Amino acid sequence: MRVALVAPYDLAVPGGVQAQVLGLARALVGLGAEAAVLAPGTPGPRSAAGLRLEGAGRSLALPANGSRAPVALGPGALARTRRFLASFDPDVVHVHEPFVPGPALASLIVARVPVVATFHRAGAGAGYRLAGLALRRLLGRLDDVVAVSEAARETLLAVVGPGAGRCSIEPNGVDLERFVAAVPAARAAPVVCFVGRHEQRKGLAVLLEAFASLEIEARCWVVGTGPLSAPLRARYGADPRVEWLGVLGDAELASHLAAADVLAAPSLGGESFGVVLLEAMAAGAAVVASDLPGYRDAAGDAACYVPPGDARCLAAALRSLLTDRSRREHLVAAGHRRVAPRGFPALAQRYLARYEAARRR
Repeated sequence: MRVALVAPYDLAVPGGVQAQVLGLARALVGLGAEAAVLAPGTPGPRSAAGLRLEGAGRSLALPANGSRAPVALGPGALARTRRFLASFDPDVVHVHEPFVPGPALASLIVARVPVVATFHRAGAGAGYRLAGLALRRLLGRLDDVVAVSEAARETLLAVVGPGAGRCSIEPNGVDLERFVAAVPAARAAPVVCFVGRHEQRKGLAVLLEAFASLEIEARCWVVGTGPLSAPLRARYGADPRVEWLGVLGDAELASHLAAADVLAAPSLGGESFGVVLLEAMAAGAAVVASDLPGYRDAAGDAACYVPPGDARCLAAALRSLLTDRSRREHLVAAGHRRVAPRGFPALAQRYLARYEAARRR
């Protein structure tokens, strides 16, 4: 089968949707399918053997859902999408976030084969809701409608109405092999790790406030970067226990998660799933997360939950897990059970069945 996967965001920019598209595409190739990916930007070093990557034009980072999305808005996106689909000649098009302007939205217009769509977003802002009337018409072009979580499904329902009722849920995948086999990084004390973009909705400020109140020997590894990096470092940079690691490569990230005792995910909202929670579980870290629907969809009973934005509760949860080894090991064991069926090959198998069903319809 020939599968064209269309990503809404630039693959050169780290992000959850981009990682899902690439992980699924590589798994499809591993199962014998022919796969090609179209995305904003130009193909980069993340190209994989046997996987064709095509650029849809220069990307521009625009505000979206409390973050910044690297999308391709130029007039050439439609033409590039048309050429890509004509040259690859797929049996099915799998578009992620099909309502995002650029190649994702363009693929709905020009595709002449069955279209499977996966929705990732949680949280419907005013602009998204206003566009709902026009987007309802596009929903009819989709042969299969998928959301990565109940939170993402509810967002779609809020935007397009009852027409999204046929949407089913297919949770995100994880590169299990990379995290399970990771060699732990060196460390000098128990570690709390944060992974994410340094922006308000990710809650890094809440974590740093909570960690500053801990009077125990521990380290806080801060992975990533973003608009709040400088002000947060200015405020908390004097604490020698906080280590600012910046953006890490795939192998480095797996190594640091394998060495961490606890992953902290203190987001304030806007999380449709939370793949990093599953990655931490695969690597053997216990998880403390904000009590958000998307995070509960991802982690179930294999995480400790705290109210979003509550630094005092987060500090208490961190203190408990760092000092109570048996509780930590209980969460780690639950995490291993939770993540075991979530690998990309299993996800690819399920999507291949969806592609075949869409073709039959």
